Amino acid sequence: MARRGRRYDDGAKLNLKKVFAVAIIILIIIAGIIGIKNMLSSNSSSLAGKIENVYYYTIYKDGKWGVVNSYGENIIEPTYDEMIVIPNNAQDIFVCTYDVDYANKTYKTKVVNKKGKEVIKGFEKIEAIPNIDDDGSMWYEENIFIAQKDGKYGLINYSGKEILGCEYDSIKPLQGAKNSYIIEKNKKYGICDDAGNVVIEPKYKEIKKIGTDYKNGYIVINEEGKSGIISFDKSTVLAENYEEIKPIVGDNAYVIKAQDKYSVINKEGTAIFEKTFDDVTEINKENIVAVQEGKYGVVDMAGETKIDFQYEDIHYASDNSYIVKKDGKYGVISSANETLLPFEYEEIEYISSGNFMIASNTQNGEKISKIFDANFEEKISGKIDELNKTKGYMRVYTDETYKFYNFKFEEKKASEILTANKLFAVSKDGKFGFADKSGNIVIGYIYDDVTEQNSSGYAGIKKDGLWGAINLNGDVVVQPKYNLDKNEKIDFIGKWHLCEDMNANYYLDI
Repeated sequence: MARRGRRYDDGAKLNLKKVFAVAIIILIIIAGIIGIKNMLSSNSSSLAGKIENVYYYTIYKDGKWGVVNSYGENIIEPTYDEMIVIPNNAQDIFVCTYDVDYANKTYKTKVVNKKGKEVIKGFEKIEAIPNIDDDGSMWYEENIFIAQKDGKYGLINYSGKEILGCEYDSIKPLQGAKNSYIIEKNKKYGICDDAGNVVIEPKYKEIKKIGTDYKNGYIVINEEGKSGIISFDKSTVLAENYEEIKPIVGDNAYVIKAQDKYSVINKEGTAIFEKTFDDVTEINKENIVAVQEGKYGVVDMAGETKIDFQYEDIHYASDNSYIVKKDGKYGVISSANETLLPFEYEEIEYISSGNFMIASNTQNGEKISKIFDANFEEKISGKIDELNKTKGYMRVYTDETYKFYNFKFEEKKASEILTANKLFAVSKDGKFGFADKSGNIVIGYIYDDVTEQNSSGYAGIKKDGLWGAINLNGDVVVQPKYNLDKNEKIDFIGKWHLCEDMNANYYLDI
């Protein structure tokens, strides 16, 4: 990063008395020493105090793992054989694995802070807790670890306090469910929450989630292989009498299997209607998506067919609209069989937080999308570069430039969306540069593509097919040298770039 030294005006010293001249010279020397010292310090110091929050990232180099911060400074040098886990990258809490014996499958772990100090002691092992949602996205449970002591497992918080005693043979997350951990004792399984409360005592052969919310309860399977449902408040919803219970739920409606057929029952165990199906995949409001002889259709809670069993796939979207596949293409129809979007797309996704549809096809190797509002009117067309469901905006490449839209489809300036950023991507005649908040050009239109600055102030720059990066102030920290064509997302932290699989969430400099 470029740095600026101080300038000193020596002309006035000729008119001062010798003692003052000497004093000033001494001060200049001291200032010069300080300036040199600062120049020799981390090349990120010019950004100090200008980034709103400091984050931490796992890095990988030459077969070793380490950690950098938002300034690109090495917090932990790449010296570990196993990936360092950062469960919450806003906190300097790092789980390091060491003394790995691959032959005997043994290892040790420790939790350290940014100073390398071990912050939790008294346990044989401490593990971060990964989980995966139904879309395949991974997250780590925050403020909680699995800990081992005397060969048994429990839960601790980031301060090392036990919130569930180390008395279990194993603990693991219930995949896809938050606030739910499978506890094992004597080869039987139960459930606890992230406060250490035992919701289900470990006495079952297997436990599964139901729906996407732990508040829906849990499917429990006993030693005889029979399934039931226990709620989060520990009450029995369905007794353990069923061959199988599907992990889907509606309003007082559950799907059970008997004699290789599926039916829908209420919490009293009574069939809601007499029809059975080869499979049931969804329950939404008053309608049920089911399968008969390999074809999908929709019936209501009275068992009446709403959408004929003639489709290759059906998923509920909203307001009685369904994303449907026919002849290898997707469209949208209503529960009254009205075509709302024609069957001409490779994929369609419903964005519930904005109540709109994204319909996409591949053109020249790139996914090009059309965005439709709740009335199925086309509002935006282009390549979606970012879709932020949390903050309610999207960045779309359209008309040879990047544009920002909120979820009301109103075009916004980048500075209105990325309020913490200092520089913003601009384009002209197919080339890209950066401007400040006032629109003044800071970096001319010299790049083939760019990204917006991330939370650490770095932006990607592409030239002649290769990617590099600039920092918060627009200084080039990595000349374009990386071919990142296989990367799902372009992102830099100093000289480090995000790996191909952004879900793996670590950075490389190769």
